[in-house]
Amino acid sequence: MLALTKNKLEALKRLSDEHGVIGALAIDQRGSLKKMIATGNASHVGDEGIIRFKRLVSEELTPFATAILLDPEYGIPAAKVRDKNAGLLVAYEKTGYDASDVGRLPDLLPEWSVKRLKEAGADAIKFLLYYDVDEADKINNSKHVYMERVGSECAAEDLPFFLEIITYDAKNDDVKSKEFAKVKPNKVIGAMKEFSKPQYQVDVLKVEVPVNMNFVEGYAEEEAVHSKEEAAFLFNEQSKATELPFIFLSAGVSAKLFQETLKFAKESGSTFNGVLCGRATWKEGVPPFAIGGEQAGRIWLQDTGKRNIEELNVVLKATAESWFRKITVST
Repeated sequence: MLALTKNKLEALKRLSDEHGVIGALAIDQRGSLKKMIATGNASHVGDEGIIRFKRLVSEELTPFATAILLDPEYGIPAAKVRDKNAGLLVAYEKTGYDASDVGRLPDLLPEWSVKRLKEAGADAIKFLLYYDVDEADKINNSKHVYMERVGSECAAEDLPFFLEIITYDAKNDDVKSKEFAKVKPNKVIGAMKEFSKPQYQVDVLKVEVPVNMNFVEGYAEEEAVHSKEEAAFLFNEQSKATELPFIFLSAGVSAKLFQETLKFAKESGSTFNGVLCGRATWKEGVPPFAIGGEQAGRIWLQDTGKRNIEELNVVLKATAESWFRKITVST
């Protein structure tokens, strides 16, 4: 079980509902969001457009979320207008990675520390790590050391450490391919086993589901890689890989597929403790905002965006387990 300090326990409660389920909204995207807005023929909007869209999402959707995940570069104004009952997670990593850099090595925002993020109002720190369990030991060891540092910094400030793991294959860049779908379970489960070790001081894992549902029998858009039975077994194995609370990220899939995935996870015996869901909730609201402006974006969020998150909340109530069962409180 995870031993939490009293401060970390109270912080996690601020990020969860009364039952210990996390229904958080993620909008810490930076470079990718800028590209999404520019695609709507509004490239002139630039940084100001990112800030405005994040504010809109925070204003309109945090009344229906337990927390919001933001970045300190563009998200501070959005943090200030969030619902009073919504907790605040803040991203600590630089966005993206250098495509020319072997190993997708992590990097911190140089202007920030966990101490400063805490002073800015963060209830918890989130760090995104790209990880391939099968990559060279030299690369992975450097990532292990890096996460030990982040974990130690969070422990020193007594803030929960949410580690987001995005898996990849160093030998295959196409994560949507059938080939990657075959190796994804090993990548996801292997990474979870590694970063559940106590030296990283992770409090909550934010992870992908262990399979690409587009290659699961009954959900497959193309030729299936996994039968439903195999996929169910892998969801179960994922839960066995860690004693830490863990939550699912949406990975940009549609709202409908994400909801169906959560139902499948529950039926498979997964003990996941909530979600940190971003693009599945709000991404289709970017074009109205980019093309029609702030009011058009607000109208979309008040209608479809709200419906997306309320439907997700209904699914969460029926599927996610309480993280209360996975923790003890240290004195």
